[in-house]
Amino acid sequence: MENLDLVFSPELPLWLAIAMSTLIAVFCLFGLIRRLRGSFLRLVAGALICLALFNPAILQEDRTRLKTIIPLVMDKTTSQKLNDRESETEQAVTELKARFEKLENFELREIHSSDQISKTSDVSSSLFQSLNNALQDVPVDQVGGAIFITDGQVHDVPENPSESGLTGPLHVLLTGSDGEHDRRIVLKSTPRFGVVGESQEILYEVEQTGFDSASEQVRVTISIDGIPETVDEVYVGEQSSFVFDVPHGGKNIVELSVETAEGEITEINNRAFVSINGIRENLRVLLVSGEPHAGERTWRNLLKSDASVDLVHFTILRPPEKQDGTPINELSLIAFPTRELFVQKIDEFDLIIFDRYKRRGVLPILYFDNIARYVQNGGAVLVAAGPEYAEPSSIATTPLNAILPALADGRVSEQPFTPLISDIGQKHPVTRKLDGWNPEKPEWSRWFRTVGVDQLSGNAVITDENTSPILLLERMQEGRVALFLSDHVWLWARGFEGGGPHVQLLRRLAHWLMKEPELDEERLTASSSADTLTISRQTLGDKPADVDVTQPSGEVQTLEFIEKNAGLWQAETQVSEIGLYRATSGDFTALAQIGPANPREFASVASTTKLLQPVVRSTSGSISRISESGVPRIVSASRNATTHGRGWIGAVDTGASVLNGVTRIPMFGGLLGFALLIAAFGSMWLREGR
Repeated sequence: MENLDLVFSPELPLWLAIAMSTLIAVFCLFGLIRRLRGSFLRLVAGALICLALFNPAILQEDRTRLKTIIPLVMDKTTSQKLNDRESETEQAVTELKARFEKLENFELREIHSSDQISKTSDVSSSLFQSLNNALQDVPVDQVGGAIFITDGQVHDVPENPSESGLTGPLHVLLTGSDGEHDRRIVLKSTPRFGVVGESQEILYEVEQTGFDSASEQVRVTISIDGIPETVDEVYVGEQSSFVFDVPHGGKNIVELSVETAEGEITEINNRAFVSINGIRENLRVLLVSGEPHAGERTWRNLLKSDASVDLVHFTILRPPEKQDGTPINELSLIAFPTRELFVQKIDEFDLIIFDRYKRRGVLPILYFDNIARYVQNGGAVLVAAGPEYAEPSSIATTPLNAILPALADGRVSEQPFTPLISDIGQKHPVTRKLDGWNPEKPEWSRWFRTVGVDQLSGNAVITDENTSPILLLERMQEGRVALFLSDHVWLWARGFEGGGPHVQLLRRLAHWLMKEPELDEERLTASSSADTLTISRQTLGDKPADVDVTQPSGEVQTLEFIEKNAGLWQAETQVSEIGLYRATSGDFTALAQIGPANPREFASVASTTKLLQPVVRSTSGSISRISESGVPRIVSASRNATTHGRGWIGAVDTGASVLNGVTRIPMFGGLLGFALLIAAFGSMWLREGR
């Protein structure tokens, strides 16, 4: 393709060339007006001089014609999977491709816009962003408009239509049908955090589109962590509330589900959920030391170093039988408030620790019976035993023996041994993968004392080299009990022979007793990262049952667990839908979210023209429904021409091209210009000489 153009390149400054040309024109016109001899020849000579001053030339451009790009943006988000929208999209794409193949000057560029799976962004249908990203390598003057195939639920429509970046018409082919029915639940106000045991409120509203009645009463089922909590009767369009107590620390998922109406296009947005992070108030621990000993401060230092623990510590330094005549008003230590701690305020403690405690008349027998009931009702007790556990004054000879996992047989061994993790302990979250552990020879120091026991129950997670229990863990009705049968854990704290993981072990033990969910022996959890769903199962048993994963759309996928560590099994899957996923394995259920908690993609799924209408109007484009009008014909149109009509849409032919080279041909230069000037001046001289 070649283009010709006339250009001027004055040899003198432009103002000087114009001034000289004007002067020559004035003299020539004066001669013509006065009819002087030779005026015509002077005019020809003057014209040639002016041409020489402006140096005219012909530019010959060698250009290659470029095809006009028409981007076809296909909405591939979740709402496009409803009803027959996917088939309508595929049909429209097939027909458009066939029609553009007949237009030589156009190229149809396909662009897929899928869900944005991100917790930081609530934009799901972002067709304009996908359009801009795909056209980064295309000059603006090569784009002759755009075609969107969508249900109209686009969430990145520019507020100012002129900012859409389109230089041609936007034609929208709508999927779905007019007047679709949909009911949805909308969360108005939700807390992000909550103190465990304290009340929180969620405000929500049920909305619906396309139904005759807008104020009917509907049922809303509310579940916490997958377990139904209540069913409320609410009116559509009116704000309602749900008040509940935060059940536990960590992630609490509250799910609200409204009953499905007949004729709805989807049930996906009939559910909404919120994840509330449960925060515990400071855990209260009561530590009662029976007598001073080398390892007494091990428990105190550990608990005081935990900012989440409020510690109350008493050491029995002066038992009632000690009579030395010291007046009461001269004693420096406070009296042990036994009734206040073990009767009036016992339920305020999350954990009670007896560190080498034995009966010395400080606590009445009745109080031990009260402690046993405290455990059975959900409390926790840790007994760190020494030689006194095998004596007649042992704490095991009180009513507390009803909850203890083992009773002493009277033997105390002081032979050195290395603590070992038992088979069940390698699976238990308290002792699993402790630092320095290996089955051959743990990198831990030795201990030198154990207490012999019988009538065992619970799980012996740590043993000696003869498989005698060192640490026993047991659930007792609603509560939990731990029994340490050696008082030499302090050797690890002092670094004897390299020490051992005393902080890791004791902290896990204390938090297991205080019912931290992460340390439960039997637990199912689900988590997400980008588009990957990971399901974890903790168990003390063998391989757990396969897990059924229910996707937001209701489709169920069965996954097999793979053992990652002893007692820890995992299953992973790639997901493509945004929303709440439910994992079920046996009697356990876990929930996880992919993307934002309640994305706008599900907030409204009815096909609509309202959102895109301003941009379409500003670009002189069109909107039509595929189900009503079919796929329109494609017509090549010029700029500023009509770009749509009945049954057709126009694609603007931009005429864009790329310049390959330029050839410059001077019109008045070299020998030709010199000869013309000589001829003109010679003719004028001959005429003047007659």
